[in-house]
Amino acid sequence: HPYTFHLPPAHFARQLSGPVPLRTAPHPPAPPEHLLTRVLAVCLEHTAGITFSNGLSDPDAPPIVVRDLTGTIKSWIEIGAPDAARLHKASKVSPRVAVYVHKDPMMLLRAWSAATIHRADKLELYAMDRELLDELVRRLDRRVKFDLSVPDGELYIDIGGRSLSGSVAKLKLSTPAYRRCSVVVCAAW
Repeated sequence: HPYTFHLPPAHFARQLSGPVPLRTAPHPPAPPEHLLTRVLAVCLEHTAGITFSNGLSDPDAPPIVVRDLTGTIKSWIEIGAPDAARLHKASKVSPRVAVYVHKDPMMLLRAWSAATIHRADKLELYAMDRELLDELVRRLDRRVKFDLSVPDGELYIDIGGRSLSGSVAKLKLSTPAYRRCSVVVCAAW
């Protein structure tokens, strides 16, 4: 069953009138945190040319992609816990690869540490606030309307008359730190 999110137009880079409807279906084995991370990633990454993939019918495509007017991939955006081989491929295809995680990012770093990932030092990792996601899951409905603002890496969400907040930590994998399975926090969003 698909979910419809009515997203705030004020957050997006281009001027839009009225809420932006976004229809998406959860992937069957994925938890609701995965769905919400995808929706928040689309909000945070929103730019011209951004789209969801065709989902399970095209498993090799990025979950979220940004293409220019010629169809060339500008950003490959993963959600969850992609394996190192997938990131290696993505880094060869796209000049920018970002991963939005809803679980412990250190788990991913341990999994990636022994693998070869093309341009690993350029990979962007964004860790979603797990408490915020838990609160959003409790309020998840088939039709969701929320307001979002993102000052200085802090997410402020008004959903169903309730104000929630949490952070998105932008982590950068530096080559030496990547090999030691640690991260360098570059900045809040």
